[in-house]
Amino acid sequence: MARSEQKDDLWPSIPFDEWKDTYDTLHMWLEILGKIRLELAPMINHWWQVTLSVTSRGLSTLAMPYHDEVFQIDLDFIDHVMRISKESGDSRTIELKPRTVADFYAETMDALRSLGMDVSIWTTPVEVPERIPFEQDTKHASYDKEYTNRFWRVLVQAERIMEEFRSGFIGKDSPVQFYWGGVDMAVSRFSGRTAPKHPGFPNVARYVMEEAYSHELSSCGFWPGAGLGEPAFYAFAYPEPAGYREYPIGPPEAYFNTDLGEYILPYEAVRKADSPDGMLMKFFQSTYEAGANLAGWDRKALERTWGPPFTHKEEGSGRSA
Repeated sequence: MARSEQKDDLWPSIPFDEWKDTYDTLHMWLEILGKIRLELAPMINHWWQVTLSVTSRGLSTLAMPYHDEVFQIDLDFIDHVMRISKESGDSRTIELKPRTVADFYAETMDALRSLGMDVSIWTTPVEVPERIPFEQDTKHASYDKEYTNRFWRVLVQAERIMEEFRSGFIGKDSPVQFYWGGVDMAVSRFSGRTAPKHPGFPNVARYVMEEAYSHELSSCGFWPGAGLGEPAFYAFAYPEPAGYREYPIGPPEAYFNTDLGEYILPYEAVRKADSPDGMLMKFFQSTYEAGANLAGWDRKALERTWGPPFTHKEEGSGRSA
């Protein structure tokens, strides 16, 4: 296989306009799964208990408690099915295909009840301007298998690099996790200091954002395009220190988006780069340094000081003291 073909396989093209209808439907399906986690999983700081996880076949809730049992829900973007599995061995399978959100919600709840689990969730979606309750949503009904699979494959690659980036930090940090409200995958580092109360975000309860951003952080991640119109990697600091927007970061393709208040690196630039891994690592590292240096983080105490935390030195992605 030629190098360009290998790269296309690892970093597939996912122009947002070509699968937006599928994205909108999948977003609502993901919110249903996330709200099941929200209902059942015990609270963890910054709402980390409600996120989804990337797997070798798609996305998963991982194990969730139901009374004295556990179960999990897995979205398989290779065979395009959803599996609900209990530790007892009982399971149900639902086909992923073009279908309304209302239909998907009803079949999911019916499947849970058939397994002896009666879960009640708040059915109004969050972080979207059009908040149609799941059981009433007959508008969103698209599912393109090819683009859903491509989206998952990008998540696999992005998570791999984020995990490597995460390895250079020994302070408090988040897992690499998928947020179903914003349909983005992110990892955050924390300085250890508290942060001012977050001013809020549209279509999200303010107390949710206050908990999520209760402590000073530097965050980076990926989202497929909503809000920007194209897939991109992002990075931001909260609270944003003075001079952050003018700090020299890399690679040259990255820029600060004043509307979003975040640094942006277009996915297409990464996909077409000679070294996508190196370009991404440089973006994550340099934007982290921008926030940490300007805010006066104790980097010696928070970062690894032994061995090379990163492997892509040729792109200037190594740690700087």
